[in-house]
Amino acid sequence: MTEIVKSIVLGVVQGLTEFLPVSSSGHLEIAKYLMDSQAVGEQSMLMTVVLHFATALSTVVVFQKEVLEIIRGLFQFKANEHFWFCVKIVISMIPAVLVGVLLESQIEALFDRQLLLVGLMLILTAVLLLLVDRAKCTEKPVSILDSIIIGISQAIAILPGVSRSGATISTSVLLGIDREKAAKFSFLMVVPLIFGKIGKDVFDAVQANEPMATNGETISLIAGFAAAFITGMFACTWMIKLVKGSKLSYFSIYCFVVAALCIFEHFRIGGGIPGLSSP
Repeated sequence: MTEIVKSIVLGVVQGLTEFLPVSSSGHLEIAKYLMDSQAVGEQSMLMTVVLHFATALSTVVVFQKEVLEIIRGLFQFKANEHFWFCVKIVISMIPAVLVGVLLESQIEALFDRQLLLVGLMLILTAVLLLLVDRAKCTEKPVSILDSIIIGISQAIAILPGVSRSGATISTSVLLGIDREKAAKFSFLMVVPLIFGKIGKDVFDAVQANEPMATNGETISLIAGFAAAFITGMFACTWMIKLVKGSKLSYFSIYCFVVAALCIFEHFRIGGGIPGLSSP
């Protein structure tokens, strides 16, 4: 399988699983393992960031009406609904930014086909999805305190296997927030983070006077980006309908099954339990 085809497969996986509550990062690691991808560490992380950038852009397209209203509201320079929505978005970003800045190298090490970690975190995602379908429906909006708690969920979802959309939407609904508002807030809150990460990577590459990728890698990244962007738009629209219909428990079953397969494969290939394995 050529690198370009691999990138397209990864893009489709990212586009579908970024919005569906099954962990995009976890499925990317599973896909890399199944395709025997040798990209690890920073190179693997670069592909992951580019694919997340594609789905962030697809979010902007799907919610273009809401985004334009927010921008117009901000330029009125008043403490209106749009201003406070942006404040809540910024607050929700803080935990993930702190984790990303302070633990960047440790996070990169997790994106190396860590099947056991992915399996365990998928179990956590499955439990959250079971809980959220049982939560009562309300019309509560997102408060400042809610945005902090949701932001912490987003920071935890940096771990491969924890669904970002699943964690943030589940947390929102369990806090009593309206399901549709929870989904929109979850999808929009990640957009500035992804754009910021891309900007940082470009800035670091320019400062170091080094290309971010070779010509061959650039073509693969573009192919993956396009695949993730197109599939992301479809998945985003579908996910909103699923959240409103309280149908996330189906994905919980899926996560349990994939988690079991990941853990089984980890031990089948001779993997041990970190900290308990023989040196």
